[in-house]
Amino acid sequence: MARPRQHAPDALHAQVMHACDTWLEDKPVHGLSLRAIAREVGCAPSTLLKLYGSFNNLLQYVNVETLAHLEQTITTLAADDPEPWLRSLAHAYWQYAEQACYRWQLLFDYPLAQEGELDQRQSDLIEALFTQVENCLKRYQPALDELEARRLARTLWGSVHGLVQLGLNERLGYWQGQQLKVDELLEQLLSTVLAGLRHHGVVE
Repeated sequence: MARPRQHAPDALHAQVMHACDTWLEDKPVHGLSLRAIAREVGCAPSTLLKLYGSFNNLLQYVNVETLAHLEQTITTLAADDPEPWLRSLAHAYWQYAEQACYRWQLLFDYPLAQEGELDQRQSDLIEALFTQVENCLKRYQPALDELEARRLARTLWGSVHGLVQLGLNERLGYWQGQQLKVDELLEQLLSTVLAGLRHHGVVE
């Protein structure tokens, strides 16, 4: 049997992430294994265990990359006006989930890291995503206090996420024989929330 190729940790990590990317382009994570990845990158499974500690930790690095991709998507959106920014963000989230559905599902099918550097990196990325939404909501409605903005950002994004999840699973139902479209429901959601937010704090 040929001996496995030797890798520097950084180079091996890049190869592992590339192998996972390739797999998740058209297959769910449930069929992926440490042994399959090791075979793809040309090393022993024990080498990957030494590098990552466990298969779950390896997948957490994939999740970190996914969160970084989402953050990059957000930062590329025009931020001149809060309303179109929020709408663009919701649609970008749906498009990412639709186009990278297996990577997106991995992010929610596996528990996030619970401790150490991975936990901190994931927490920082998630917080950065929510902070941008919170800041946008406060720009849209300056009467929002910090707690209200924090709660609303999570309520709004939980609703967006729910529509995206149901859309991926084709569970949104039908109207006159046609399946309801995620993009249209996202528009309705944002219009309803923003209309209510415009009247926040108004005394009748």
